[in-house]
Amino acid sequence: MKQIFKGGRVIDPKNDLDGELDILVEDGIVQKVAKNIICEEAEIIDVRGKILVPGLIDMHTHLREPGQEAKEDFLSGSKAAAAGGFTTVATMPNTRPVVDTAALVRSLQARAKEVGIVHIEIIGALTKGQNGEELAEVGDMSLAGAVAFSDDGHYVKSSKVMLNGMDYLKNFDKIIIDHDEDPSLVEEGIMNESHRSAMLGMKGRPTVAEDIAVARDILLAEYVDSPVHVAHISSARSAELVREGKRRGVKVTAEVTPHHLILTDACVNPLDSSTKVNPPLRGKKDIEAMLEALKDGTIDIIVSDHSPHAEEEKDREYMYAPSGFPGLETTLGLLLTELYHKGKMGLTELIAKMTSAPAALFHLNAGSLEAGMPADITVIDLDKEWIVASDEFYTRGTHSPYVGHRLKGKAVMTVVDGRIVMQDGKVFASEKENVE
Repeated sequence: MKQIFKGGRVIDPKNDLDGELDILVEDGIVQKVAKNIICEEAEIIDVRGKILVPGLIDMHTHLREPGQEAKEDFLSGSKAAAAGGFTTVATMPNTRPVVDTAALVRSLQARAKEVGIVHIEIIGALTKGQNGEELAEVGDMSLAGAVAFSDDGHYVKSSKVMLNGMDYLKNFDKIIIDHDEDPSLVEEGIMNESHRSAMLGMKGRPTVAEDIAVARDILLAEYVDSPVHVAHISSARSAELVREGKRRGVKVTAEVTPHHLILTDACVNPLDSSTKVNPPLRGKKDIEAMLEALKDGTIDIIVSDHSPHAEEEKDREYMYAPSGFPGLETTLGLLLTELYHKGKMGLTELIAKMTSAPAALFHLNAGSLEAGMPADITVIDLDKEWIVASDEFYTRGTHSPYVGHRLKGKAVMTVVDGRIVMQDGKVFASEKENVE
């Protein structure tokens, strides 16, 4: 089967492409990107007036399998990914049971192939049960295809365990993604420690808890000459620590979420738990520092930290509600609205943070449109205006702080291995749903 995606503006940061070009695809593989491609037997897909980029990649999601399917599963989560323009996502291991064995990695890979609408990569737990006391079978999980390792949701308190993990995993060329918050400083905290938390009478989580944890990880990575990746960075000082580490040649990288680029703790409403996240929404100086760090390369990639919860869990008092909200379907629109359209970041640079950069960092066969690559393509309408409505989400999570917000810019087509899996907001998943 041959297809030509014709008439669109192709932006491929890895290959320094930006222009009106056609993309020829055959049997799910990119064959050529050039002007005015002619192939009589090919199906013509008209994408005039649209932006075509390599399929978007999200390396930090919670798809909740196994054991928490009431919140999300691979089918609903991958539908949400396709709706948001993502063709590859990685799912975190803080499930029930925790993904800490090669057998579980293989089982989830099989499940992903069976029902996933997009490519789903598996992140393994660094320690057994994510208890932070003993390394999980990270070698076997690496060989089974785990893309990275993390105890996300939990800081690895033991420096010795973290050191051993870094030292061991560098032999497999795998990265540890660490949730950096010293638990002794954030115990029972539910929002950023600030004037706002004091006014609301809510116990805070100070930025220094993140800063201390990030500093330790950088020092350990420097000591063993091994990579470490800071999950959902949110503190200005933490960003500066990463910047300093990079200057010294430390193999430290970082990711940031849209909410840590856009929202501040001023958005926290004790009557609406949708803004409760870990790390918490920070102050204005912190989000300004996140944007600057993203632009200067200190922060390497953008992730959603898609964390859906069941309705009855999130619809509780702020103190008792779990942290996190769904992000796959809003991430691109938010970034285009708040960063690109407001002139805070260039389009190519923004796209790179969600395509070529994560692909290179985690060694994925994705992130570019060069010949021979899988035909994973995201088609974007930069001018499409839309209102975030939870009743239109494909994810099972409905509590989002962006509900009702008007955004400008949206994925209007998602192509995975040459197959159109989403067009104009509708996900085509019937083949996968029949497996259920």
